[in-house]
Order: sequence, then structure tokens, then C-alpha cells
Amino acid sequence: MTSLINSINEYLWAVVIVLLVVCAVYFTIRSRFVQFCNMRDMIRITLGRDTKEKKKIGSFEAFTVSLASRVGTGNLAGVASAIFVGGPGAIFWMWVMALFGSATAFVESSLAQLYKRRGTDSFYGGPAYYMMHGLHRRWMGVVFAVLITLTFGVANQLVQSNTLIDSLNETFCIPKIYLGAALTILTLIIIFGGVRRISRFTAQVVPFMAIGYLIVAIYVVATNLGELPRVFRLIFDGAFGIRQVAGGLFGATIMQGIRRGLFSNEAGEGSTPNAAAIAETSHPIKQGLLQSLGVFIDTIVICTCTAMIILISGLHDSGADGIILTTHALESEIGSAGRYFITIAIFLFAYSTIIANYFYGEVNIAFITHSKKVVNVFRIVTGIMIFTAATITLQEAWGYVDLMMGLMTVFNLIAVLMLSKYVWRLLNDYKQQRKEGKEPTFHRSTLDDIKSDLDCWE
Repeated sequence: MTSLINSINEYLWAVVIVLLVVCAVYFTIRSRFVQFCNMRDMIRITLGRDTKEKKKIGSFEAFTVSLASRVGTGNLAGVASAIFVGGPGAIFWMWVMALFGSATAFVESSLAQLYKRRGTDSFYGGPAYYMMHGLHRRWMGVVFAVLITLTFGVANQLVQSNTLIDSLNETFCIPKIYLGAALTILTLIIIFGGVRRISRFTAQVVPFMAIGYLIVAIYVVATNLGELPRVFRLIFDGAFGIRQVAGGLFGATIMQGIRRGLFSNEAGEGSTPNAAAIAETSHPIKQGLLQSLGVFIDTIVICTCTAMIILISGLHDSGADGIILTTHALESEIGSAGRYFITIAIFLFAYSTIIANYFYGEVNIAFITHSKKVVNVFRIVTGIMIFTAATITLQEAWGYVDLMMGLMTVFNLIAVLMLSKYVWRLLNDYKQQRKEGKEPTFHRSTLDDIKSDLDCWE
């Protein structure tokens, strides 16, 4: 089965990569390089607060929910796996896809805000909703909802939980069965609390874990400044080297960089729009800018931290893979404390991602049915997946993730391309108000031709 899935992935990802590159470049040019030219606005919105009501979910909290999903084992184990399979050059292609892919994240998240729906205690939305209300193709939304639920509710949970349980088992020698049970209980406590509890949890955990990991990485780099020329030479030689082309590794290098980059930053995949839609904000473009910033933070900052630690250590060709490689690399740089730090980091990274992944599944189940029983069954299935994660290998989980992630991405990018014309009108409206010195606000009458499709924005 693993061999069959890997064979399918080879053909599927040839299509996915073309779509990702075309969309990323087109959106970058069409938006006039929005991800670079509006960095000040991204930071301003991040530090500000769009809603003053305590019961409302603001832009920052929605941003941390999406960042919690992005920042996970992909940043530690995924980067290591990309280097293990594709060599150091894979990091370069992760950078490229992040820089251009952030424009895709901007477009899909702006659309999620535009077509969001009003719920009982929060807004909700995502690709399934803009497929139905924007493209008027409910069947397409249903297919996407099923794909994202299987991807995040099953496949990604296996990867995150497997990595977390393995890391805790190796460091503390606690039997995996006990670790699986404890992790399941902790997760169920959070997810049975609903979207508000999820957003409050991620808003507290994500900044802490990201800053802590960044500080350690800066320390490793600062104490090894003389190694940086060698490290960057490894990356660029691996990305364009004659040896890689002659040895047939060039394609594998690009493939691993893009696959693991997408798994980590999720730009274009269609997952983060589900988080972007829940925010109470005055203009859809604000959440689009925030989610674009999230791609930078995830890949350009955090993934690069992991890559620097591994390449500085010189253990990238030691034969170790995944979280084991990252653990050994950090341990070689800061001593035995590195093992415990990585274990704590992977717990925070993976656990917050498990919570955010569940949220994506719940939102899309609600698109298909509003049955509370179905949602509760999904919560139980999530617990089962977490508990059984230790029974499979990480490579088996990666194959399934790549398959489902690829299918999700194809469906989402087709919809985003078709609806992107509304984002350009929103962006022009936002820029005009900023130029006039106003705090941008949006009313659905601005898009009079589609205002009947918009549930919010009175």
C-alpha cells in the first residue's frame, strides 16, 4: 500500500507543483508584490486589535490558530526529512515557495474572510464555503470538506502524534501506550471546549513556543558564525550543484523542498483559510495580510532555524531522519540539555498543531452536516487516531499525508484562481482607504454584484 501511494504521489505532485508555482507567481505579480510591500501593515495589524469585545475572536487569535497548525512537527521533523531525502538544497526551495507562496496565502485567506458565515459564538468559513457561495458549486465544497477532514483529522494527526510520542519515549523512556493515553485525554479536554477554547489556548501557547525556539536557534548561530559560509554553500550547491543534476537528485531536491514547505506553511493548501475566517475584523484584507505574514514566520524564520542547527552540526548526512536528526543536531551544539529542549519544543509544537488540525476538521464537517452527534464522533475519532499513532511508521504517515494534501491543494487552487478577481478589488479598496488616512473598513455594498452571496459585512 505504501508503495502504491508513493507511486500515485509522484504523478499527483507533478501537477501540484506546477499549480503551486503558477499561482504563487501570478498572485505575486497581480497583487504587485503584496507580501513584500505591505509588511508594515502586517506588523501593525498583528500588534493591534480589531475587536474590543472579549467574547469575540480577534485577528491575532485567528492568526495564532493558523500559526499553531503551521508551526508543528513540519518545522522540526519535516525540515530534517527534507534534508535527509533531498539534501541541504531542499531548504532553498522551501524558501522560494514561502516567499512567493505567501501571496497565495494572502488571496485564499482574504476570500475566506469575504465569504465567511455567522455562527453562534464566532464566524466560520474556509474553502468549502467560498466554493459554495462564491463559485456556487456545493459538490466541490463537499469534496474539499471530506479531503481536509481526512487530511487533518486523520493523516496529519498521525504524523504529529507519532513524532511527539517517539520524542517523549526516547527522552523519558515512558511506555508509548501511556503517552498515547495521556495525549488523547489532554486533547479531548481542549477540543470538547469548542472554538473559543481552541483560540484562547493557541493564543497563549504559540508565541511562547516560537520565541523560545528562535532564541535557542539564534544562540546556536551566534556561537558558530564562522560556519555560516559553509552552511549557505551547502544549501546553494545542493539547490543548483552539478553533482545533484548529474546524480538525478535535482528533482528530488525540489520535490522535497516544495512538499515539506507546503506541509509546514500550508500556503495554497486550503487549511489556514478556515482559521482566517473566524476573525472579527473590519476588512477582509487584514486577515489576508496576517496569514501572509504567517508563511514568513513559519518557513523563513522557524524552518530556517531548524535547518541552521542541523547544517551547523554537520550531522545532515549521518543517516538519521526526522526528529531524531534534529535532536542529535541540537544536542551536539548545546549539550545534553538540547535533548530535553527539543522534547519540550516538539510537545508544544505538535500538541498545538493537533488542536488546530482538529478545528479544521470540525469546521468542514459543519459544512456537510450540523449534526452535533457527527461532530462528537469526529472528536472521538481524533482521540483514537492520537492513541494509535505509535503503531505506524512515520514514513507511512508521510505518504498518506502527501496524497491527501496534494488532492486538497488542487481543489483549493482551482477555486482561488477563479475567485481571485474579487481579492484585487478588495485590495484596491483597502489601499485607497489607507491612502486617505482611514482605518480600512468594508461593507458588502462595495461588491454590489455579489453582495447577496455575503452573509456578513453589513
